[in-house]
Amino acid sequence: MAQDKRGAMDMNLSDAELMRYSRQILLESWDIEAQEKLKASTVVILGAGGLGCPVSETLARAGIGAIHLIDDDVIEASNLQRQTLFTAEDIGKSKAKTACQALSHINPFVKLSYATERLQEDNAKQLLLIEQAQAASGPYLLLDCTDNFSARDILNRVSVKERLPLLSASAIGMSGQLALYEPAQKSGCYHCVFGETLGSLEQSETSDTQSCANSGVLASTTTIMGNLQANAALQYLGRGKNPLAGQLLIWEGIHMTQHKLHYRQDKQCEVCAKPYDI
Repeated sequence: MAQDKRGAMDMNLSDAELMRYSRQILLESWDIEAQEKLKASTVVILGAGGLGCPVSETLARAGIGAIHLIDDDVIEASNLQRQTLFTAEDIGKSKAKTACQALSHINPFVKLSYATERLQEDNAKQLLLIEQAQAASGPYLLLDCTDNFSARDILNRVSVKERLPLLSASAIGMSGQLALYEPAQKSGCYHCVFGETLGSLEQSETSDTQSCANSGVLASTTTIMGNLQANAALQYLGRGKNPLAGQLLIWEGIHMTQHKLHYRQDKQCEVCAKPYDI
């Protein structure tokens, strides 16, 4: 796991930061207090690809305090169509490391770190709970930007076990989904919403191969979903508001439509309805 060497961060905004974020601070729904809360926040992003690139870039530009990226993959030519932090010169390099390098040029005020290990049950806490005790004085949010169903299930279980909010996004073809789960509210988790789907995928030999790699995705789909994810993260971290409480947002690019489905906790859920040790 790589991490920058900067020390404890001053959560007050400097003059340079006030100038940089002035257009946000002018908003009636977003003031200096919200900007300072955002600066005090930490996000851990699983996946530095089609979703991870735009969401991390937008959060970095907006003034998030710390970003930790996790991705064990390397950049390929086919990634350049949608993974916006990379160029042709980056082919063959680590996604997580290269994304952090790009983000450091975008906003030097953001604390950046990365891990190049594959998320598994035996290393999940080590990768996801990065220095949580002293990470920051503000909120700590997990972001799901992977298309690996096994990793997504592990991420959800850690979220529930540690009572950490999980902002999960997906994108395929010309459509996407987004939800912000809050285990502390006992309002349901990823498994409550997709439990049957997960079960069928676990029994399938192709459970981890159903992704953009073989199903295709339009370049705009991942960018739109990544920025919708960033929008939800900003509201949650800066304003303490969950704009998707108990709702799954579904975006359809073909017809340019968007709607929400309500969900609630499955009282028989094997993840959030009873204790689970990972």
